[in-house]
Amino acid sequence: MMPYVILNAAMTLDGKIATHTGSSNISGAEDLKRVHELRKQCDGIMVGIGTVLADDPRLTVHKIDAKKTDNPVRVVVDSRLQTPHDARITNDDARTIIACANEYKDEIKSSEKYNDFRKKGVSIFWSGDKRVDLKSLMIYLHEEGIEKLMLEGGSTLNFSMIKAGLIDEISICVAPMIAGGVNSKTFFDGEGFDTMDEAVRLELLDSYNLDKDLILKYKVLK
Repeated sequence: MMPYVILNAAMTLDGKIATHTGSSNISGAEDLKRVHELRKQCDGIMVGIGTVLADDPRLTVHKIDAKKTDNPVRVVVDSRLQTPHDARITNDDARTIIACANEYKDEIKSSEKYNDFRKKGVSIFWSGDKRVDLKSLMIYLHEEGIEKLMLEGGSTLNFSMIKAGLIDEISICVAPMIAGGVNSKTFFDGEGFDTMDEAVRLELLDSYNLDKDLILKYKVLK
């Protein structure tokens, strides 16, 4: 058993989720509320280490009326435990799980950071060799009571998850703006597929305007 995974993101019309400098303020005010409503409905929220290092996110429900118990479990895919000591996702606003790779277990376990995180109540999940085994992580998260997981990953984690067949639904905000840039981050990066025949197919479930933005909801066909 695995969680039902909803990938949520905002992108420009040309598919960029951030500029080459890391600027990513794409969503309008109404879409941010939509995102936090979705967070409130989910048991967990997952990002990659790149997002933590770039944005230092809270990963809580705070753009709408909510209480502490509405915050989802925060999950970070971080093979080498690069999460900073003072990262906001390690505070007591919600439970935090950091997924690390077995290759670095001895190095990580001997670090001051590891002991510090454990004292804070941060859970460490080990899987895979040099990279976290995402399927094993999904099974573990379901065992931990996470039935619906919101993925707010960067482009690399997004591709790894969809290639592994672990995303069930995509909710995307398309903003009426063009960012351009060959080095700007797109919705999905990673190694990509070799041919269009291998591309993941989607079914459009819903579409609507939200202020100036366009919201698209897709089912991932497997």
